[in-house]
Amino acid sequence: MYSVKLSDIIIKMKLTNLTPEVDISSYEISQSDVNRPALQLAGFYDYFDADRAQIIGKVEYTFIENMAPYQKLETFERLFGSKIPCLILARSLEPDEDMIAIAERHGVPLLQTKLSTSYFLSELTRYLKVELAPSISIHGVLVDVYGEGILIKGESGIGKSEAALELIKRGHRLVADDVVEIKKVSDDTLLGTSPDIIRHFIEVRGIGIVDCKTLFGVESVKESQTIDLIINLTEWDRQKEYDRLGLEEEYDEILGNKVVSHTIPIRPGRNLAIIVESAAINHRQKKMGYNAAVELNNRVTGNLLRRSQERDEENDKP
Repeated sequence: MYSVKLSDIIIKMKLTNLTPEVDISSYEISQSDVNRPALQLAGFYDYFDADRAQIIGKVEYTFIENMAPYQKLETFERLFGSKIPCLILARSLEPDEDMIAIAERHGVPLLQTKLSTSYFLSELTRYLKVELAPSISIHGVLVDVYGEGILIKGESGIGKSEAALELIKRGHRLVADDVVEIKKVSDDTLLGTSPDIIRHFIEVRGIGIVDCKTLFGVESVKESQTIDLIINLTEWDRQKEYDRLGLEEEYDEILGNKVVSHTIPIRPGRNLAIIVESAAINHRQKKMGYNAAVELNNRVTGNLLRRSQERDEENDKP
């Protein structure tokens, strides 16, 4: 089970802590969904998920303000007594003294944001979905080439880092070298990043460690990138048949998501950087609806069909 520290959420979302007496050092949130407790304020607690972050907007706040004093106390007691991880007031809404007192007594952090309710809810949900997404670490190099996230895989020493270094020299950006941390943000999206300790560094055999950010500038690195294409580097094998047309897509599966992949055989004289650039452009072109392999196949098929028709017409002549 993945979780996010509440203290990290406060910093990331720029929240104000209205209950500093409550020790939040051990508080964590493990649910990516959030809740606006409208029905709960009316007393309906069936199917209430108390593990979610709770957000009160203008509607809920006005409903509370119209309650009788004893109803407010009962509502606060039941809501905070449910052991919710936190209660966030949007639009800089100010809680009354009873809400603060009961929240502190139950040890529930009371937070505040100046953002509108809907906008804050969507931002918090997006942040939690990324942070709580299933993740895995794999050996490889992740680079941003023409806006496409290219994950380069292969055995150690085959040339992944050297290819990345050449791509950086050609104006592309490094995301991760050696270890790539991948999160499944959705069924269609994989987000890759680098561990903090080795971020922006490349290991080049014979040279050592290279700091790309310092050496090539901040434009040569990127914090994270979606993974759009996988390139598997393999040693050249004369006995093996390699795909030369690309009519059928190959896929690698990561965390249940299928990603288009190419297997590139390595032999002396091949320029890996140009090959990776071409693969990125070709993949982008396919996403825009044009497939060069299909176009060539259609041309060849059409030409063969036309010649066959011409021969049939010649044979039909008396």
